Amino acid sequence: MNKKLEINEKMLHTLGAIADDKGVELYAVGGWVRDYFMGRIVQDIDCTVVGDSLEFAEIVARNFHSKAVVYERFRTALVPVGEYKLEFVGTRKEEYQPHTRKPIVSEGTLGDDLRRRDFTINAMAVSLNQESFGMLIDNFGGQQDLEQKILRTPLEPTITFSDDPLRMMRAARFAARFGFALPPEIKDAMTTMADRITIISQERITDEFLKILSAPKPSIGLIILYETGLLKYVFPEVERLAGIDLVQIGEQEYAHKDVFYHTLQVLDNLAAVSDNLWLRFATLMHDIAKPKTKRFIAGIGWSFHGHEEIGARWQQSIFRRLKLPMDNLPYVEKLVRLHQRPMTLLDEEVTDSAIRRLAVAAGDALEDLFALCRADITTKNPKRAEKYLRNYDVVFQKIKDVQERDQLRAFQSPVRGEEIMEICNIQPSRAVGFIKTAIEEAILEGYILNDYTEAKEYLLTHKDEWLIAARHEIIPKKTKM
Repeated sequence: MNKKLEINEKMLHTLGAIADDKGVELYAVGGWVRDYFMGRIVQDIDCTVVGDSLEFAEIVARNFHSKAVVYERFRTALVPVGEYKLEFVGTRKEEYQPHTRKPIVSEGTLGDDLRRRDFTINAMAVSLNQESFGMLIDNFGGQQDLEQKILRTPLEPTITFSDDPLRMMRAARFAARFGFALPPEIKDAMTTMADRITIISQERITDEFLKILSAPKPSIGLIILYETGLLKYVFPEVERLAGIDLVQIGEQEYAHKDVFYHTLQVLDNLAAVSDNLWLRFATLMHDIAKPKTKRFIAGIGWSFHGHEEIGARWQQSIFRRLKLPMDNLPYVEKLVRLHQRPMTLLDEEVTDSAIRRLAVAAGDALEDLFALCRADITTKNPKRAEKYLRNYDVVFQKIKDVQERDQLRAFQSPVRGEEIMEICNIQPSRAVGFIKTAIEEAILEGYILNDYTEAKEYLLTHKDEWLIAARHEIIPKKTKM
């Protein structure tokens, strides 16, 4: 289906003029064309060149006084121009031989280039040359699939997914991002070929997984990964959350909710109020250790004692295996470890000490912690949900008040290590940390204020007994002034 589109994008006209001047056939393809039909304005423009794409990219770069970033291995080039990112690739065809992972790449036509793309919605092209500017080339019905919100492949799904198995995860991502349906033949191919994802590098898998988490409703993509069997290869800990636990005692049957679907509901709740990717990841992880800790206790029911601590400890190995950026690890560990704590502060008799400790433990992540806690309210009883939300609001305000009053942000002993060494006449050693901890404990217990003068006086009063205790590695008692 070919028709002319009304395109007023100045950059595209400029690129077309450069192509005409050099006698090059040029098309905008893929995501830009898809987003045009979806009414989205984007500055990332993918272009297909019939000819030498790298040479043309260099010409474009010189025209805009920019520099082409060339990826020789893939025969692609990126040219940044102001807010635009222009990517150029030559028309080519790829043929995969049986039982091999490497394609045979050769020059091809525009039709060859579109045929090898992942989905019909990304297999449309628009001519940028003046004579045919705006002419749409849609050989596979991509525009119609966009209108019907269906995700299909240009070729047989098994062929398209064999060319690049990561496309199976991309199908889940597009379904979550755009709300598209997957026809049975797509899901069947993904199920049959799920184990092929193992040939893809971890970096590419993780990047695609995080894009699914970034979708407006991540559960759509994660359910697709689960139902097709991809999830057990991509993220086995999450896949193991699935299933309902049953225990039969006499004629009574005790069931616990499916943790996988509960987690997805919590994740969607959180995604509705926050775009913070690492808060979303922590939400996905918050009950990750429940299968490991599940126990049925007669007269009480199902217990998952310690799942938050074990789940937090698992994060380091998960981050390393998935090759996630390690600087986000402490934040995720903190939220997984603390996600049950606010619940314990709902009691009106709770002490200021307990509130201070959570305020210090949460630090700058306090608001994110409570966002997770509120998202974790999944009861279908509206009155009960409203009650839980009110309770969390009360607890949150208590903690905020204590945090501000007692100056607990970035909390540490007001008397620093250097001064402790000078006052106690000691060298750098474990005793310094021991004494700092004793001062911090006194502040958290409310025996002294978070104040330099009071902390120093407290140190002078108790330093001798602490030095003795430190030598014997005795935990310091919570001593009042």
